[in-house]
Amino acid sequence: MATARQWIAGTRPRTLPAAIVPVMIGSGVAAGYGGFSPGRGAIALIVALSLQVGVNYSNDYSDGIRDTDAVSKRVGPMRLVGSGLAAPRHVMLAAFACFAVAGAAGLALAALTSWWLVPVGVCCVLGAWCYTGGPRPYGYMGLGEVAVFVFFGVVAVTGAAFVEMRHVTWLGLLASVPAGLLSCGLLMINNLRDIKSDPLSGKRTLAVRIGDRRSRTVYALLVLVPFVLAVALAFARPYTLLTLLALPFTGPPLRTVRGGATGPALITVLGQTSRLQIAFGLAFTIGLALHA
Repeated sequence: MATARQWIAGTRPRTLPAAIVPVMIGSGVAAGYGGFSPGRGAIALIVALSLQVGVNYSNDYSDGIRDTDAVSKRVGPMRLVGSGLAAPRHVMLAAFACFAVAGAAGLALAALTSWWLVPVGVCCVLGAWCYTGGPRPYGYMGLGEVAVFVFFGVVAVTGAAFVEMRHVTWLGLLASVPAGLLSCGLLMINNLRDIKSDPLSGKRTLAVRIGDRRSRTVYALLVLVPFVLAVALAFARPYTLLTLLALPFTGPPLRTVRGGATGPALITVLGQTSRLQIAFGLAFTIGLALHA
């Protein structure tokens, strides 16, 4: 039987900034237009976090029943099903429970704003499940980064801003790009860590497809380009230059990745990337909310 601590570890806490930061940024956009709503922002955060935890449990379940971790001798964080600590059915139910929470919170937001959020929410849940679940999981075909950019970038940022302001703005769409890129950086590190083992289980992630050297270059771009975009947005929100305060957080992970670290050594980079994402997200949110 898995302990409470092991179930919490199964949520993969280092990936949770991918859910939190985009909602923060979306709230910053809303605040900049004078439309910030703490209540609706909090519900949007519940939706995002529930989906993130749900997709992590879903991945644990789907990879576990396929024996993906056993075949590839995965070196990443502990998996509940793969390690035998929890029954596959229990992990699947945990994923479905998270999706149910996200759905209930999403329906509340739809009732408060627009029922058009319902089909968007359905797409988010299907995207979360089909990442590694179903007969043709797109995460096994190298499309993971595309989905992460869409769901934890464009949809999360513009969605959070929309439920608070009740309309979509050009600034919200542009602000979603840095958020999506940083979320993709988290996934790239995961895939780079498992680049040698994933092909053994049939996983053709983007890292596997483009190779080790190019994956390291892509990671560097994913964590640096957001700063360029934030600076470019200074013409509309001058305080987005505050994001430069987070630039030193790029140093440690970039040195490790560019230095050729592999396998378990990249687990540390995942935590460093999470901290970078949080630091950037806080500065970007403040910068978007403030006027010159």
